[in-house]
Amino acid sequence: MSDGVETEGSEAEPGRAQAARAWWRSLAVREKRLFLAGATVLGLYLAWAVAVQPAWRTIARASAERDALETQWQTMQRLAEEAQQLRAAPRVSQPQAVAALEAATARLGPAGRLALQGDRAVLTLNGVGTGALRDWLAEARTGARARPMEANLARAAQGYSGTLVVAIEGGL
Repeated sequence: MSDGVETEGSEAEPGRAQAARAWWRSLAVREKRLFLAGATVLGLYLAWAVAVQPAWRTIARASAERDALETQWQTMQRLAEEAQQLRAAPRVSQPQAVAALEAATARLGPAGRLALQGDRAVLTLNGVGTGALRDWLAEARTGARARPMEANLARAAQGYSGTLVVAIEGGL
């Protein structure tokens, strides 16, 4: 079986190979068949575990991942369109921005209090629900062109409490 080329450090190889051949020859035909069947089963399992099963899992997850990516893409497109519309919208004067923020805050009732500080407005919240907070942010963004700058909010059973700082375009 050797091609006649020996390399340094392979002196033990001919002895091992000869021992393995001798062991193989000493086996009965039935034992050789069982050994080959076991090796075949082990080889098939390794091929399954290394090549087929990971590919199968990837294919199974691909549809769900594609749907999630499509949803993310649509959300990004919607947000990009909204940003483009906001950029194209005419600027809001200071009195209009203040009026929009005050109107949005009035809808929060006693749970929201607005304080104006230069080019920023600080909204103090006490138990405001998720929907009401989302509506206030949307109205502040579109009506007053305000951008959220800082939020220190804590969520409790009655809603969000804390402060939300927004920057107002053009200053107050």
